[in-house]
Amino acid sequence: MTTNQLTLPVGPRDHAQGGTHAIVTLVEYGDYECPHCGKAYPIIKNIQRHFGAKLNFVYRNFPLNQVHPHAELAAEVAEAAAAQNKFWEMHDSIFEHQRALEPRDLFGYAHKLGLDVERITLEVERRLYLPRVKEDFESGAASGVSGTPGFFINGERFTGDWSGTGLSDAITKHIK
Repeated sequence: MTTNQLTLPVGPRDHAQGGTHAIVTLVEYGDYECPHCGKAYPIIKNIQRHFGAKLNFVYRNFPLNQVHPHAELAAEVAEAAAAQNKFWEMHDSIFEHQRALEPRDLFGYAHKLGLDVERITLEVERRLYLPRVKEDFESGAASGVSGTPGFFINGERFTGDWSGTGLSDAITKHIK
């Protein structure tokens, strides 16, 4: 059964940026290879700057493997970077170089970030983070996400136009 509510509540398992006592939590289900997610990336960065500590931003993996063959590996590498406390740095590197997502590229970003590349390579080869990626995907699907990016504001699905000011306007309504 799918819904338009977030079925997996935001919690300590999530990658979150922002105020711990934020008024608004924005969750994105994203795919690192999705061009729409690539367009949403700078919009989200601007929204984060604008709202500051009033906003908590959470990113969850939703790789669309049939359309984006590098998305799942990119998500696994980001999760491996998280194990070395560099999730957001890897997240940003991947989106900032979205057209270069071959394994050598992803491991190159890890190297540039000063991560233990040998460890990441081994963890990715063992598919250590695939269950986490699949858990994110399944929670998104259960919440009604079928494409990316999929946004939720305070647990409620945002179905408006995120590419303009729609997402920012919707967040503002929750803050007032």
